[in-house]
Amino acid sequence: QVQLVESGGGLVQAGGSLRLSCAASGHIFGINAMAWYRQAPGKQRELVARVTNGGSTINEDSVKGRFTISRDNGKNTMYLQMNSLKPEDTAVYYCNADSILPTTNTYWGQGTQVTVSS
Repeated sequence: QVQLVESGGGLVQAGGSLRLSCAASGHIFGINAMAWYRQAPGKQRELVARVTNGGSTINEDSVKGRFTISRDNGKNTMYLQMNSLKPEDTAVYYCNADSILPTTNTYWGQGTQVTVSS
């Protein structure tokens, strides 16, 4: 099992910045990729950014140039630096981890609210 705990959400004005953190614990040796998803009210959950063990990253088009995903393997923590925030970035942000050992599995954190005021 893998446990994921997010932190760093909050209320910020448009144009501001926040940094989300996701601390992983448990059977982290099997994780091959981690990601941030978000879900706004009335909308489906969507991928924001993903980072593999090899460091490859992908970002959703609307956050390119504004959000940066990173991992600190020594601290077993993933980050999402969010700059130039917009009201449309308002959502619950979820940490996600894909594990391939000992079995294939997907894990989710409890989510952290990000609210951007105009």
